[in-house]
Amino acid sequence: MFGYEFYVDPSRCIGCRSCMQACEECETHRGKSMINFDFIERRESISSAAYVCWHCDEPTCAQVCPADAIKKGEDGIVQSSLKPRCIACNNCVLACPFGIPKMMEAEQQMMKCDMCYDRTSVGKKPMCATVCPSQALAYVRPEEIASRREKPTNIFYFGNQKITTKVYMMTPSEREGIALDVMDYMWEERHELVATRE
Repeated sequence: MFGYEFYVDPSRCIGCRSCMQACEECETHRGKSMINFDFIERRESISSAAYVCWHCDEPTCAQVCPADAIKKGEDGIVQSSLKPRCIACNNCVLACPFGIPKMMEAEQQMMKCDMCYDRTSVGKKPMCATVCPSQALAYVRPEEIASRREKPTNIFYFGNQKITTKVYMMTPSEREGIALDVMDYMWEERHELVATRE
């Protein structure tokens, strides 16, 4: 759908998991949900977040595939692996900084969100964005998102690595990008472990 963009707003997720059920209905997923659903700070909160593949401008999953099974289309959509080529090596699963690709053991194939390509290629919205009651997952024109107090960004930092994506995340208005450094979380866990032992 020309002029539409995908936006993820974790602050709006109500944990209903309607997106997961709807995703299973997408023809290209063969009855399996490709939504990544997680809890945010589970020890302190019941907050949840549902998100889709970010469709990186330079997809790491495709770069590390030894069989050249993962393709990015001209529209920026990074597809699931091509079944005849996928060797189920899990390189893509391990390399993705967002943890998106899923190795389907029964099929021996990596599958992931393809933004409901069977629908978007014929002018329909992705299933998850169609059913999300809170618009935590939204497939809309940029002007429709402009009225929100949060600001969309498609820039992510993993340590010194900058990644730009097709999908946008809603962030506080003062932020230009989202910095994620695994070492920060590892330090917190180590610090908590030491504190409990003392």
